[in-house]
Amino acid sequence: MEPLSLPQKYVHPLLESAAQRLAQSGITLQITSKRVKNINFRLKPYQLMISVPLRITAAQVAQAVTTRVPWALANHPQVLAQYDRKQNPSPKSTNADSPVLLWGVPQSLTLNQTDKVAYYRQQLSIVMPALFDKWQPIVGAEARETRIKKMHTRWGSCNTRARRIWLSAHLPAYPIECTEYVIVHELCHLHHANHSRAFWQTVATAMPEYQQWHDMLAGKSGLIDNKA
Repeated sequence: MEPLSLPQKYVHPLLESAAQRLAQSGITLQITSKRVKNINFRLKPYQLMISVPLRITAAQVAQAVTTRVPWALANHPQVLAQYDRKQNPSPKSTNADSPVLLWGVPQSLTLNQTDKVAYYRQQLSIVMPALFDKWQPIVGAEARETRIKKMHTRWGSCNTRARRIWLSAHLPAYPIECTEYVIVHELCHLHHANHSRAFWQTVATAMPEYQQWHDMLAGKSGLIDNKA
């Protein structure tokens, strides 16, 4: 998850609207100004990266991005599928037993990958209700539905329209504060669909020490919801 990056000179209502549409599908928007002749688009997992010429108006940028939103939404599932195939080449992978960490603490058992995910899913389902009960009043937002999913590119996701939050089944391998941070992060999306400065201020207000747990998870994956 990379945050929305927008040079101040490109702030425009149409661009904000485009960013909101993308955010509803979990795609963040990053715009950089470079010495290029044309506007260039690059769609990555959960991120639309755009480079624009130095001499271009905010209205021109907003119009170009708006016309590309349908393309990004239509092609994003294919981008995710291609990434998952690269990261998880199942025909060549092994399912050998390996040590288990639970909430960051080594356990006296070994499990293969399939059983480990099932074990983590069970452990996460046990603590999720209490953690959401803890953090929803603090954040001031409530999810209508919470689920667990085996995700390879994200630690959590939020469907703002349905107010549905998903957590990665791999989270129980890390200290429980990491799971709490992901919950706080996704709940804050119910206030701010993108990763604006206001969003990160909301996260910091709810969980002042969030950066420690954010950085721990960021070191494990390049495609989680990252702060710039």
